[in-house]
Amino acid sequence: MTPPLAAPALWGCDFSSAPSRRKPVVLAVGRCEGRPGAQRVVLERWDTFDTLDGWAQRLREPADWVGGFDLPFGLPRELVQTLGWPTDWLGCMRHCAALSRDEIRAAFAAFCNARPVGGKFAHRATDGPAGSSPSMKWVNPPVAFMLHAGVPLLIDAGVCLPGLHPGTPDTGAGFDTPTPRPRRVALEAYPGLLARSVLGTRSYKSDDKAKQTPERFIARKDLADALETGRAPLLAEAGLRLKWTHAQREAALDDASGDRLDAVLCLLQAAWAWTQHAAGHPCYGLPAFDPLEGWIVSA
Repeated sequence: MTPPLAAPALWGCDFSSAPSRRKPVVLAVGRCEGRPGAQRVVLERWDTFDTLDGWAQRLREPADWVGGFDLPFGLPRELVQTLGWPTDWLGCMRHCAALSRDEIRAAFAAFCNARPVGGKFAHRATDGPAGSSPSMKWVNPPVAFMLHAGVPLLIDAGVCLPGLHPGTPDTGAGFDTPTPRPRRVALEAYPGLLARSVLGTRSYKSDDKAKQTPERFIARKDLADALETGRAPLLAEAGLRLKWTHAQREAALDDASGDRLDAVLCLLQAAWAWTQHAAGHPCYGLPAFDPLEGWIVSA
């Protein structure tokens, strides 16, 4: 009989392509406890990083974790082919990383300018079910620059991106057999996917102080309630619920930018993926997908 997998740490990352003290990368760190089908996802803490170097150093530390990262892991195949970039994932990411932001903006803008109104951007297959922005957008939100800043650091750290990149395997601390396996596993997460399943179209955050309204605070409270009770559809399906302290809950609700709450949403998506993998899914619950584009976990 195959022994059960030892549970790794869980990460949820609200990423910034240009972190600062005012707007850092926020990492929620937690763990699963309890029996399958009735597990609590315990939030241990938030860590923040106001430089990409600090975040990259954390990625390189030897550890066992499965993380959900709020940044795109791939570009639309249509875009890549039109631009003549490499169509293997690692080659494409290396090519993109070698360009400056200005060069990326110019290439993507030229692609859009050659297309009709209403169809300027190319989409990945995952954008439809996830409701996510095209990963080639360079403004509102600048997710292309998030990919440009974040994915090369994941690659260089030797992290495994299931279905895209194997990373650096290790002999399994936490397993009863010495089969090589990835110790650090990164999945593309999207907090809006989980939030919308609870709130619909209600907004719960804004970086604009003028839009940090009582209505958005109430939406954050309603979302927190659904996560704590496990009523959010993704959590109900897997028998998961969030466990955090009163002080942590208040900190998330008081953060009108939503960064702390978004990191927790990514943490919960990582927890869902881990439960899928622990139940036997080889790719952390991800469906078959285009290995150039990637896929958002739980979409």
